[in-house]
Amino acid sequence: MKKFSIAFSRILVGLLFIFSGLIKANDPLGFSYKLEEYFEVFHLTVFNDYAAILAIFLCGLEIILGAALLLGIYAKKVAWGLLGLIFFFTFLTFYSAYFKVVTSCGCFGDAIPLTPWQSFSKDLVLFVFILILFVYRSQLTPLFSKATMQASLVGPLCVIGFGAGFFTLKYGPVFDFLPYKIGNNIPQLMVAPPGAPQDEYEIQYTLKNSKTGATKSLTDKEYLKQEVWKDSTWIIVGDPESKLIKKGYEVKIKDLKITDPAGEDFTKLILEYPDYQFIVVAYELKNADHYALKRINEVNKTLAQQFRVPTIILTASSIAESYELNRVLFLDFPFFFADAVPLKSMVRANPGILLLKNGVVINKWHFRRFPSAESLRTTYFKK
Repeated sequence: MKKFSIAFSRILVGLLFIFSGLIKANDPLGFSYKLEEYFEVFHLTVFNDYAAILAIFLCGLEIILGAALLLGIYAKKVAWGLLGLIFFFTFLTFYSAYFKVVTSCGCFGDAIPLTPWQSFSKDLVLFVFILILFVYRSQLTPLFSKATMQASLVGPLCVIGFGAGFFTLKYGPVFDFLPYKIGNNIPQLMVAPPGAPQDEYEIQYTLKNSKTGATKSLTDKEYLKQEVWKDSTWIIVGDPESKLIKKGYEVKIKDLKITDPAGEDFTKLILEYPDYQFIVVAYELKNADHYALKRINEVNKTLAQQFRVPTIILTASSIAESYELNRVLFLDFPFFFADAVPLKSMVRANPGILLLKNGVVINKWHFRRFPSAESLRTTYFKK
């Protein structure tokens, strides 16, 4: 039984850590945004500039520890590393759940969104299996008995573990789990489908008896069922409290609003444009790659001249910053403005590019992957 428990725990923990690490390494920039939320909670915003590097480190560490556990490399050190990581993650998920400060821990990225309590429960279960491994760490036998063979595997594991995160940070996620992925219809994802369930709320009343001084709490349904209003001695005190008891359908895109410099809403006009259009997303202009913006500008200017394909740029920066950037780069597309949160979800790059047609995402690119004008013409605009 003991051998089975050790073997089962080893396989489960190893595979789960590799899976969790790879999912987050697929989108380290998204994971870094989640880390910045935690930095905000713990007043550690001084580390915001290092969030992406820390995200890659944590993703890589999960992959390396998971693989090393399965291979039996340096088992005792790996057991200590796993125990330390699970303590760290369990504390964060409990803090998020109990104090309701971070609504999603990002344990499995955007691929498998979990609530804080679900994440905490998952970590508690995982903690039990890791504790088994830690207690019996001396019995974790390696797949390769020679010490030289074990040592030679460390390098490749580190290259794979950390290299995956650095690659996707530089070129964008391999798999896109975001609501703005290729093929999605953005306007449709901004509204609930007909007949979708709505949020259900329960109203809680606090009542006090004017004669006896007794108090009691009743829901709105109980209040009506018991016909309490017929007894004039019971008086509602304070304001009724509304409590969500059943979550209804939640739209995938709920915070996107596009405005021009004057503040006029252009969301519908832009998203429902019937033909091809490019949307350049540069949520933070001061840190956007200027060379990439100049190249995008030249490519899109050529396409605009040949095929009348419009291009706009979306940013969360100020109007003053947009004017200053335009003065320096002489961009040929107009600036529009939106909140940083949806812009960061559109494309994991600064800048990134979306090709839309009638609100559908035809394609999207990290600026390092943006094709040439000739390639775009051949693929999308040839007559």
